[in-house]
Amino acid sequence: MTDRVRDEKNPPPGHLTPGTAPLTLYIQDLLQRLRAFDHRRPTLWDITVTGFWVVAAVLDYSTGGWRTVARDVEVPEPLVLLMSLCFSVPLLWRRRHPVAVLVLMAPVSVLNVWTGAVVQAALLQLIPAYTIALRLPLGALASSGLLMCLPAAAGAVLIPGTADRQLVSYLWAFAFVTLLAIAVRTRREYTEALVERAHRLERERDQQAQLAAAAERTRIAREMHDIIGHNLSVITGLADGGAYAAARSPERAAQALEAIGTTSRQALAELRRVLGVLREPAPAAELTPQPSLADLDALLTGVREAGLPVRLTVHGSPPPVPASPGRQLAVYRVVQESLTNTLKHAGPDAVAEVTLTYTATGLDVLATDTGGAGPRGADGPGSGRGISGMRERASLHNGTLESGPLPTGGWQTRLRLPLEDAPP
Repeated sequence: MTDRVRDEKNPPPGHLTPGTAPLTLYIQDLLQRLRAFDHRRPTLWDITVTGFWVVAAVLDYSTGGWRTVARDVEVPEPLVLLMSLCFSVPLLWRRRHPVAVLVLMAPVSVLNVWTGAVVQAALLQLIPAYTIALRLPLGALASSGLLMCLPAAAGAVLIPGTADRQLVSYLWAFAFVTLLAIAVRTRREYTEALVERAHRLERERDQQAQLAAAAERTRIAREMHDIIGHNLSVITGLADGGAYAAARSPERAAQALEAIGTTSRQALAELRRVLGVLREPAPAAELTPQPSLADLDALLTGVREAGLPVRLTVHGSPPPVPASPGRQLAVYRVVQESLTNTLKHAGPDAVAEVTLTYTATGLDVLATDTGGAGPRGADGPGSGRGISGMRERASLHNGTLESGPLPTGGWQTRLRLPLEDAPP
């Protein structure tokens, strides 16, 4: 019962509930059905329309209706029938060749005026004229007006006293049909423009959605690389150190195992936070804070426990208004990735140093180590996405990143970030 009530309140498209819709909706519904039928079966529609007007023209001839307006009722009836058919049968080709149909009707129109029969089927010339005004350029419309009105004008000149009844009526009828066709054409073109605009906006919306999805995938891939790559490097260093110390100092091995557990739990927590954006909205995941500059000490402590001596130096004073969370995260990830690369490639005797320099307009981060250059200088196959990921983070905040080997040996990574948004 509830579904029935809902269906009556919201009828499907093309269905009108009796007694609830105004007359205009019934007319629009009927026109839509006729257009749909014309679109599905154009040939059958043309035959139907032509057949209707042929029958009307033949009935006008057979019932003698043409004599009520004829100037000469003595015109031979076979000639009247022939003219009626010549005005109605060519309508079958009005859609594909409207100008040719009007040209074919023109001499018959001259004959109609000349004989004085004035058959009503001559008004069927308005149908191809309507098609010309609806579909063809204005030049073709002017030609169709001449083809239709010249015979009536010639009759008005040759037969005095017929100007009002012939020429003026043809001109008014042609003007009315032309204006109607132009109005329909304007509305159709406007509707097509709206539909095309809607399709374009839909395509742009889909493209924006794809770009946003690609950007989100890139961001997630960058976060996953930084989290997993760094923590696995730390765990690897701790495991190597624990294995070395197991034989000589069991308590140091136990400390290494404890540090491995702590690092693993931190990595798992960060990984869950990043993967949370792939699921349904989770308030708990959204409230988890991102790493910031305040977490650099904990990061360096974990790196030191993994066996890499690292020193942090800060020049200048932080601005009164702290940098945005996005900028602080970028700095944290760049330092993290730089130290991860040092753990992977610099060798066992490397020493790292991180320098933060606050200026009046920005923040300069310099990470150096004393190890070898290794494969860190190119993001080729097998070298990961570390440097390219750092450059992406810098560009997101209108910053720059330079990374390369030092002349004296070792590697450096320099990040420059403005403290405020500015044009890149």
